[in-house]
Amino acid sequence: MSQSLTIDYPERLPDELNLSRQQFESEARLALAAKWYEMGRLSSAQAAQMAGLDRVRFLLALERLGVSFINVDADELKLEFAHAREAFAGHQ
Repeated sequence: MSQSLTIDYPERLPDELNLSRQQFESEARLALAAKWYEMGRLSSAQAAQMAGLDRVRFLLALERLGVSFINVDADELKLEFAHAREAFAGHQ
């Protein structure tokens, strides 16, 4: 089951951005989902669902918004590199 959120915006805003009302609302959903993904509050699957996109299309859309699709902090990245080094060391 899904819920709905209503956001008021000036009637002319989509026109001022050269967007249809439907395009504007889709972009707004994507922007909100992308921001929460960037903040680590949503997984990519959750954010994609919120944006009304499949996961791959959502991840590809992030570049347009200036959001990295790789959403890991420094500690997670260090751990990933450590795992990669261990895996590589076993193949020499």
